[in-house]
Amino acid sequence: MTSDSRNERAFDLHCGSNALFLSDVPTLQWTPDDGNRDEFFMRQALAEAALAAEEGEIPIGAVLVCQNRAIARDHNRRERNCDPTAHAETLVLRAASVFFPSWRIEDSELFVTLEPCVMCAGALVQARVDRVVFGTRDPKGGAVVSLYELLNDSRLNWRCQVDEGTLGDECAAILRDFFRARRDDKRSGA
Repeated sequence: MTSDSRNERAFDLHCGSNALFLSDVPTLQWTPDDGNRDEFFMRQALAEAALAAEEGEIPIGAVLVCQNRAIARDHNRRERNCDPTAHAETLVLRAASVFFPSWRIEDSELFVTLEPCVMCAGALVQARVDRVVFGTRDPKGGAVVSLYELLNDSRLNWRCQVDEGTLGDECAAILRDFFRARRDDKRSGA
C-alpha cells in the first residue's frame, strides 16, 4: 500500500476532541515495548526520507502522530507533483485533515527529519499542531530555530512545543549523502 492510499482512508480512533475516523486504515502505533517513542516515529520519517531520495526528491520525511499512532506519513514530492508546496509537512497535514471535522489538527505531533521552512512552520501554526520534533537544523531555510522562531513567536495566536535533534545524525546524513551524490553526478556528467 502506498503512503498516498494509506493517507486517503481514515481509521477508528478518537484523537483529540473533534476527530472523526473510519475503521479500515492500518496505522503504526507505538507501545512501550518499541523503546524510545520519539525515535520510533522519527525512524518512520527517515523511512519516508529514504523513499524521497529513491525518487530523486530532496530526502525529507514527515509523520503526523495522534494518540501514539501515525495517522499520516509522507515525503517531499515537489518534483513529482510539480508543486512548490509539496513539502513532506504540508502533505501530511493535508492527509491528516480528512480525519478531523475542521481545519484544526489538534492533539497532534509532527515528526520531521529537517527543520521546517517558513511555509511549513506557518502551516503547522495554522493547523494547531501541538508539538514538532525535528531531526536536524536547516541553517539556510529553517523557520523553527535557525533563521526564525515561528513556532514560538508570541505575536502569533498559537505556539508549538519544539524538540530538536532526535536521530539528528541520521537525519543529517541522509541529506548530506543525497547532495553529495548529486554533486558527484554533475561532475561526472551523469
